[in-house]
Amino acid sequence: MFNRMEGDGKFHRENRTIDIVKRIGVITPNNVRLKKHPVGKPVSIFNPSFIIRNDELIVYARTILGYFTYASVISEISIPIEKMKEISKIEHSAEIKVFPDNRYDIWGVEDPRATEIDGKICITYCGRTVNYFNQSVWRERTLPITAILSSGWKKVCVYRLPKEMRGFVISDKDAFVVKTKYGYKLFHRLHMKDDNFYLVISDVDAGMMKKEFKEVEVKNTSLAMKPADFEEKIGWSTPPVRIGKYLISFLHGVDKEMKRYRVFAVAMDEKLRLKAVTPYYIMEPKEIYEIFGDRPHTIFPCGAQKLDDKILLSYGAGDSVLAFGEVDVEELLSLLNI
Repeated sequence: MFNRMEGDGKFHRENRTIDIVKRIGVITPNNVRLKKHPVGKPVSIFNPSFIIRNDELIVYARTILGYFTYASVISEISIPIEKMKEISKIEHSAEIKVFPDNRYDIWGVEDPRATEIDGKICITYCGRTVNYFNQSVWRERTLPITAILSSGWKKVCVYRLPKEMRGFVISDKDAFVVKTKYGYKLFHRLHMKDDNFYLVISDVDAGMMKKEFKEVEVKNTSLAMKPADFEEKIGWSTPPVRIGKYLISFLHGVDKEMKRYRVFAVAMDEKLRLKAVTPYYIMEPKEIYEIFGDRPHTIFPCGAQKLDDKILLSYGAGDSVLAFGEVDVEELLSLLNI
């Protein structure tokens, strides 16, 4: 169905975890004040991505205001780096930045991944389309959408497979865009009509960054990696962090038995070929807010940035709160054996 990328198949992963992620803190709906909305406090706020600007973390998080349809918006929170160890104790001001407004995201904008492309901050998120609740139309229930920050947030494109394949797509999510020396790449995870999940990377045209909202047809879709035998599916979690000559990305795996989410890491080269994989999971739910929430036993990273000798991770916990952790770079590289 898809091209096979070089590298997958030679890396063995064990069904166990040695958790190397130091938890830093958690932000709950109780310590978030939502600006410019009469609700004041969200019902839940989770699955955050972030960028670092002027010694501040600019956090973009999936935010729920009610449970009837579980529709999401994306809200922004600014956190000074010097306040990171206090985030569990202080109140945070959040403002809605991206919300449903078209046929590709009318039932919710979910799970943002923030990257910087050509000097612009971009968010690629999962849009719940008009088909999301329509049981008679079991295709393209979710699609990736990119918005850019340019005098406010502007949605610029929605990504779709070629026309002859769209009827086989149930959903497309876990997406972000990266610019490489070989062009613009969309990392995404497809759920197809054969009921299998495919972790893929596609080519996208540079014209996607223009401000007029449009459909962008992905090209040259390649299978990046297959789930292990004990996994139901795997998905991209964080846009890659450059460490030396490698691009390090965190992924999540969902096991077949418990349906719990756990995290592992991979290293890719400039051509996005898989060069190393952690031999086991490096993070799993262990704190009470990770074990119990709207979706138990769920940790879902969406953001990663190198900060000194650590990689700072932002993640959702229990589909209810957002949290931060850090990974020692040398320890991670040692596990990857690179």
